[in-house]
Amino acid sequence: MNSHQYKELSVREFTKAAATYETDHAGVYNLCKKDYPDILAELEREPFTDLLDCGCGTAPMLSLLSEKYPEKHYTGIDLTPKMIEIAKAKNLPNVELVVGDCEHLPFPENSFDAVICSMSFHHYPNVQDFFNSVYLVLRPGGRLILRDMSMKSDVIRWICNHIEMPLVHLIGHGDVRIYSREDVQQLCKNAGLHMERFEYRKGVRLHCVVRKPKT
Repeated sequence: MNSHQYKELSVREFTKAAATYETDHAGVYNLCKKDYPDILAELEREPFTDLLDCGCGTAPMLSLLSEKYPEKHYTGIDLTPKMIEIAKAKNLPNVELVVGDCEHLPFPENSFDAVICSMSFHHYPNVQDFFNSVYLVLRPGGRLILRDMSMKSDVIRWICNHIEMPLVHLIGHGDVRIYSREDVQQLCKNAGLHMERFEYRKGVRLHCVVRKPKT
């Protein structure tokens, strides 16, 4: 499939999922909730003022952040209009919500202290464009907190990428690829970002902190 086809598939997938995304009937998407505490804990490590949530969905993370840090300013972006429609209906204070492409973030340079991306970037067909765009919108010294599916085993990742992914496309899911530590490190390096920390965690997850250099 080409980039446009991947993105169309993701929009169709998440348009169907939007209504139940934050309910107990969300199916596989319930697994996303396990990422929220680790992201919150990471954000507590240092101060921030402006935060961007890439692939924000119906804004569950922004809801938590808006309640915990009501004095901050938040922006959420998602490719699926239905997700943003439901997120906007929450009327969250200090939250701006945008329908857009995370591979081409439509924000001025040096706009955010922190960017978070949880269970989203394995849907991006041009993932280097995402990292390049994050570099542009982060302020010097700002960080990207990245959560996604991954596992240490090269064999299991190969099976996921070459056998499982084509099967999930047949049932209407827009997954593109699962990445290794080395993959993410190279993507960061190409974009001019520094990968500070990368961990394989429980639940076939990667937890990664990426920094834009101060100079």
